[in-house]
Amino acid sequence: MEFLSDTYIVFFVVIAIGIAIGKIKIKGISLDISAIIFVALVFGHFGIKMPAIFQKIGLIFFIYSIGIQAGPGFFMAFKSHGIVLLKLSLLVMTTGGVTAWILASFFNIEPELAVGLFTGALTSTPGLAAATEITDSSLASIGYGIAYPIGVIGVIIFVRIAPFLFNIDLKKENDDYKQKVNQDHPKLINRNFIVKNPNIFNKTLGELDIRKMTGTNISRVLHNEKASTPNSFTVLYENDIIKAVGTVGNLKKIKLLIGEETNISIKLNKTYVVRNVLVSNQKIVNKTLGETGLLSRYNSTATTIRRSGIDITPNANTKLHFGDKVMIASNENDIKQVCKLFGDNRKKINELNFLPISVGILVGVLLGKFSFPVAGIDLKLGLTGGVLISAIVLSRIGKTGNILWNISGDTNMLLRKIGLLFFLTTVGTNAGEHFLSIIKENGILILGIGMAITILPLLLSTLVGKYIFKLNFLTLLGGLTGSMTSTPALSAVEPMTDTNAPQDAYATIYPFAVVLIIIFSQILAVVM
Repeated sequence: MEFLSDTYIVFFVVIAIGIAIGKIKIKGISLDISAIIFVALVFGHFGIKMPAIFQKIGLIFFIYSIGIQAGPGFFMAFKSHGIVLLKLSLLVMTTGGVTAWILASFFNIEPELAVGLFTGALTSTPGLAAATEITDSSLASIGYGIAYPIGVIGVIIFVRIAPFLFNIDLKKENDDYKQKVNQDHPKLINRNFIVKNPNIFNKTLGELDIRKMTGTNISRVLHNEKASTPNSFTVLYENDIIKAVGTVGNLKKIKLLIGEETNISIKLNKTYVVRNVLVSNQKIVNKTLGETGLLSRYNSTATTIRRSGIDITPNANTKLHFGDKVMIASNENDIKQVCKLFGDNRKKINELNFLPISVGILVGVLLGKFSFPVAGIDLKLGLTGGVLISAIVLSRIGKTGNILWNISGDTNMLLRKIGLLFFLTTVGTNAGEHFLSIIKENGILILGIGMAITILPLLLSTLVGKYIFKLNFLTLLGGLTGSMTSTPALSAVEPMTDTNAPQDAYATIYPFAVVLIIIFSQILAVVM
């Protein structure tokens, strides 16, 4: 085993074993990448440690990637129904934090260990990162390692039995959610209409301003058996056939304006193209469709935009985001220019540019050096808080000059995993030296405290979410898994429904929960 004396070799050995163990599933439950910390604890018990700089590098990459992902969703969550879910997340964190504080004080548990139990019971690696930095103690990692398995299993079991505990009719909840989604986000469809209204004969689409009047987009026009891509100068004649894209309600409006609906199809000419184009050209990011000159210069129409899993009906004032998938209707000759305008380069979308990452991290490091008073306590953002805030704000801005702050999902996940590998391996090996002694001294007690920190917030939040917030139960379960930052638990909820209710709630609440648990971890470390 002499080769284990080389740190870099041990580093990859721990990672390889940890990932292999993390892939093992028992009853559908696995530790995933978090298994690395348990392997690292074993190696640490035998005196193996990683350089401290590994932990710093891992922490920075991990937290920055979290902030970049959380940024847009973090601010969007403060709108409409997201406020209720944010309250739910705040309740989970507050209950968990208060439970940890009371039990740790009553049983004389070391504050650093208690903070680690808090982050592990809520299955939050970002919380552990914040706790490790502010406490500068391996006890936080030990507490996390003890409580994390309880947190993962406890949340999964709870969400599975909650419908039975509260006598919930899941089919009714499922149908209620579908009805609400159809009201809030009507599905976009297309229909063909014959021009029969004399008031619009021989008028251009620009004169009629159909998008403003009906909320629909005209993607094709058939005149004298010849199909074309319309623009503002396209004239509508009697018996022309137009294809409109919009919601059911908006298509009823255009029927009143244009004329009767028809099943006559508009056959595409060989030169007519309808295809998806990706926004990868950073020069047009944050510009409106009108500013790009899509219609006026390229004689092309954007019929729908696919963004974060949602179809949007665009208009001239719709701003383009990096990574948008835009459905374009155009002539074959013009589509090449449109692709050049938009970029349409998936490789560029997935490209990892370290310049904005480095600048963003430097801004975060500087922010972390500032402190401010909160409730009589002098709180310092620290490395974790500073980098997180920098990433959230920059991802919300999206672009500054030629610098693009956003990172694609796949690339951001790569950055996060690299950060996690460095961070978990280091904190695990450093904590391994005292892990067994802590277990022997307080084993059952610590396990009980971890279980209480997991279960009590879930019970209280479910009661409040159901009877006070009146949340759809599928949304409530998704909100609970997001508040506990537990992806395995979300997977346990998904088979209960054929809707996206749990996933939508999870996605809404997760960014806020990540930020919140980092703040709570820091507050607990200071007040305990």
